[in-house]
Amino acid sequence: QVQLVESGGGLVQAGDSLRLSCVTSGLTLSDFRMGWFRQAAGKERDFVAGISRNGVITRYQDSVKGRFTIFRANAKNTLYLQMNTLKPEDTAIYYCAASSNYSRAYSDPSSYAYWGQGTRVTVSS
Repeated sequence: QVQLVESGGGLVQAGDSLRLSCVTSGLTLSDFRMGWFRQAAGKERDFVAGISRNGVITRYQDSVKGRFTIFRANAKNTLYLQMNTLKPEDTAIYYCAASSNYSRAYSDPSSYAYWGQGTRVTVSS
């Protein structure tokens, strides 16, 4: 049984930092591309960042480039998202996801087979 469990969300002020974690089980993490998505209230789920199986290739949504960093520790079965200089518009539920489809774009949510339950991030101004 595959499980992805996010943690690290919370309530912070604008300009603060948070590190999200996604612990996986039931799969060999190095076999999967990984991604972070987020969904703000009343909006669709959006791509935030993606990372290749070995961590060499990363992709980001334009609005988080230079502020967020995605990285992974395959030996620990864990994916991370370091978020710096947070803004109120970053407020959302953040989801990690795993994909074994290597031909689609990292930003394509339909390419991800497994999803976590999400962790809430709230950034106050």
